[in-house]
Amino acid sequence: MFRSFARSFKSFCYVAGVLAILGCFCCAAHAQKKTTTTAPAPKASATASHASTPASHPGGSTASHPGGATTASHGPTTGGSTSSHGPTTSSPHGGTTTTTANHSPTTSNVHGGTTTAGAGKGTTAGAGGKVTTASKPMPKGATVTHTANGSSVQKRADGRVSDVHVANRNMDIHHNLNGGRRVSVTRADGSRVVAERGGRGYVQHPYNYRGREYGRRTYYDHGRYYDRYYGHYGYRGGYLDVYAPGYYYSPGFYGWAYNPWAAPIVYPWGWAGNPWYGYYGAYFTPYAVYPSAAFWLTDYLVAASLQAAYAAQVDAAQTAALDPNAAPLTPEVKKMIADEVQRQVALENSEAQQNAQNQDIDPGSSGIARMLSDNQPHVFVAGSDLDLVASSGQECAVSLGDVIEVPSSPPESATEASAVVLTSKGGKECAKNTNVSIAFNDLQDMQNHMRETIDKGMGELQQKQGKDGLPAAPPSAQAAPVQSSFAAVAPPPDPNAAAEIKAQMQDADKSEQEVAGGAGGGVAPPTPPEAAPTVNIALGQTVDQVVAAMGQPKSVVDLGTKKIYVYPDMKITFKAGKVSDVQ
Repeated sequence: MFRSFARSFKSFCYVAGVLAILGCFCCAAHAQKKTTTTAPAPKASATASHASTPASHPGGSTASHPGGATTASHGPTTGGSTSSHGPTTSSPHGGTTTTTANHSPTTSNVHGGTTTAGAGKGTTAGAGGKVTTASKPMPKGATVTHTANGSSVQKRADGRVSDVHVANRNMDIHHNLNGGRRVSVTRADGSRVVAERGGRGYVQHPYNYRGREYGRRTYYDHGRYYDRYYGHYGYRGGYLDVYAPGYYYSPGFYGWAYNPWAAPIVYPWGWAGNPWYGYYGAYFTPYAVYPSAAFWLTDYLVAASLQAAYAAQVDAAQTAALDPNAAPLTPEVKKMIADEVQRQVALENSEAQQNAQNQDIDPGSSGIARMLSDNQPHVFVAGSDLDLVASSGQECAVSLGDVIEVPSSPPESATEASAVVLTSKGGKECAKNTNVSIAFNDLQDMQNHMRETIDKGMGELQQKQGKDGLPAAPPSAQAAPVQSSFAAVAPPPDPNAAAEIKAQMQDADKSEQEVAGGAGGGVAPPTPPEAAPTVNIALGQTVDQVVAAMGQPKSVVDLGTKKIYVYPDMKITFKAGKVSDVQ
């Protein structure tokens, strides 16, 4: 009853909001006839003062949250706080040292100086294995125990382990509030393996192009492989990885995607009947009409994030009903996302022009360095589960599809950004309007997730233009995308990514036990192998519903009106686009 009432009320609000939006966009559409259709380039970046490059490149240590999100990379399936130091203990004989945090503690180092303790305080290797700042405050009551060989174990106030650093393997393990585990290893050659629950993850290999560092990631997710590219730039004494598109579209396409369409359109997503859509029905309501691509891409971005969130819950067998105290996406928050989407389209248009002129693209201008220097508020959509620390010192989570806002540029001396949570799914998640601190690398990962998903959405827009209610794009917008120059010289995809991801998860079990012995115990026993989630395929389901549940097939036998999708342990026959037989 709650969900039905919520959806009805939200639909009324959306219609009212859309009518107001339409008035604005009708005026804009009229004015468009007198203006150019090219997406504007963003203003010049002020990264010179903000994105300082570290003087040296020390290697070796890593943080607990390196790398980017490993989920929600594909599109939706159609159909300010203060800190105080806690008590510190030190060992003069090279044994363990334990720190209790009130918020952001330090530990004494018998060899001189101090060692900052925290879930993400420290460093993590970037695209080329160099060190990335990953400053993150510890939650109130957390403790860190350091071993003689440089490893460490961090526990939450209730005694549960949150982070393990394995020095001799250059490995970091994080147990998040939602029960998931993330393992990251940076290898001697600078390559990186990141593994998550459910067998998801990626393998990244670094390479150089015109004196800049890039990384090619081979992602693996439920039997599906895909690749992404990342640049590498200095920011506030550390390094960050920023998404770099493998292909760019024509200026005409970016103009079509940036500006209002001639008339608003209605688009049939075909999500009805999909489990994720029913589950998040009280959290997310698509627009009734779309006056421009920015609004269409907003729903695409949110839907892709929520589909991945639901898949992660299925993997963990955690599909209880959505918390009734959830704070859903409001029309105001969605409009903020749409504005950010439009800015990202303009940014990519500028990059595309540089690529066409064979110019180097400044990764700092493509990442949060620009965004955090323009004195404008910016919103970010989470692309992975993330543990944050509120201004009260308490720890809370955000998950895929949640939205945060960074209302202003951080001070020059800041080591993380201050943000406000705009939406929440309830439970262990940060409540709406909670003030939180977020590490710069985590914020960059959020922007990466947004740009990757927007790119995927623009690809579908171009393919589907003129169909299913979408307006036809002008001829100048229909040109095939052009490969970026840095992608053309990248190393090949990693053919063993799935096996390497699995091996790292298994190695993490053993490594946690080893560190536990050196830190006085307390690490949970190895995680048992996860049972594969139950997938239900029923007669009458659409192709999109099957692909959402099973992933892409190994092969497709096309017999005209009859198609057979071949999976490793199953064959699914479709007639007229609906399941007719399962073997």
